[in-house]
Amino acid sequence: MSEPLPASVRHHVVEIAALTLADLPESEVPPSLAAVRRFKASRRARLGAVPLAAAVDSEAFRGRVAAWIRLHHPELAEAVESPGGPPPAAPPEKIAAVAYLLRAPAWPDLLATAAASSAEAAVRSRVDEAEGTIRRLTDQLKANQRGAADEQEQLRTRLSVTRAEADDARRRLRSCTERIRQAEASARESVAAAEAARDTAVAAGREAESEVRRLRARIAELEKTLAGARRDTRGSRSVDDARMRVLLDTLIASANGVRRELDLPTMVSRPADLLARGGDGPSSTPHAFAGALGRPNDDPTLIDEVLAVPGVHLIIDGYNVTKRGYGRLTLQAQRERLLSGVGALAGRHPESEVTVVFDATAVVARPVGVTMPRGLRVLFSRAGRLADEEIVRLVGMEPEGRPVFVVTSDREVADNSAAKGARAVPSEALLARLER
Repeated sequence: MSEPLPASVRHHVVEIAALTLADLPESEVPPSLAAVRRFKASRRARLGAVPLAAAVDSEAFRGRVAAWIRLHHPELAEAVESPGGPPPAAPPEKIAAVAYLLRAPAWPDLLATAAASSAEAAVRSRVDEAEGTIRRLTDQLKANQRGAADEQEQLRTRLSVTRAEADDARRRLRSCTERIRQAEASARESVAAAEAARDTAVAAGREAESEVRRLRARIAELEKTLAGARRDTRGSRSVDDARMRVLLDTLIASANGVRRELDLPTMVSRPADLLARGGDGPSSTPHAFAGALGRPNDDPTLIDEVLAVPGVHLIIDGYNVTKRGYGRLTLQAQRERLLSGVGALAGRHPESEVTVVFDATAVVARPVGVTMPRGLRVLFSRAGRLADEEIVRLVGMEPEGRPVFVVTSDREVADNSAAKGARAVPSEALLARLER
């Protein structure tokens, strides 16, 4: 461009040039604008502003732009080139751009007018911006003044509260000081009382030591007297022991004589041993176990109470117990687990007799050998008989008056054993005791 243009006028010139470039045939496009023509229409004026402004300075391209204006905006071109000038309502920047491109007679004046308008608009914009800044700063000042007033009021309130707290702290300090004085006085009194008690304890200790020495002398004297008395009574006691031994030997000899008179067996110690050898025995009368009344079947203390009975014989229905507790195991594993637990339990009560009865027909054709724990008897039913029958027969062999208990949850076995004089204990009680 031959003369510098205001920025607003230059912007309109570039836009009109970009629109003209879009409508030009390919052969009429200046080489400097070939790349600008390939831009999108929305980006052509912004990205190609410099080459477009430079191309307008050439007469050829500016003539094509003027022709485009007369073709697409004939009224505007006629108004700019008329002696009366453009209408006052038209934007001065756009009118100046059109006049510049058409080289209208009054285009320098229109450029000056546009420049003045742009300057005035810039001044007005700066004035508006300054006024906005003043209003914003004024609002900030008022807000700061209000915040300062609120903060001052809060500080006054805090000062009042702090003074009240300080007065309260002074009162509490005076109260604490008074309590400290009283505590110090009480401590002095306590120290004095403790010293007096210490003196009294020291005196009492001396008296106690004197009494201990006197008592030790008395004890030594009594020990000498006791030793003499023991020497005097040792002879007479030896005579009494000899008499007691002679009397006991006489009772033992009499008991052996009664056994020989009744021809009682000497190799069988328990009635249950006769069952293991194929013998038989008398029946007995019922014995009740009142401790089981009103208690759950799985109460483990039932077994402890049974084994605590003097001279008790506890008979266990083996498979009735194991199939309730270890039914998923093999029969051999069931027997081993039951005998291991019952053997340990019987070992704690050596004075009690414990017998476990298994059904041999439920295993194989003949009884299977098992390891018998110490203090425990293990029996298998005989051929053709069930363990239930052997248990009832074993109960019937016990003498009248002996406590016999059968561990089973089989109602028939419990009833038949009760008829023979035994008391039934649920299998769940033994399982609970073994698991404890």
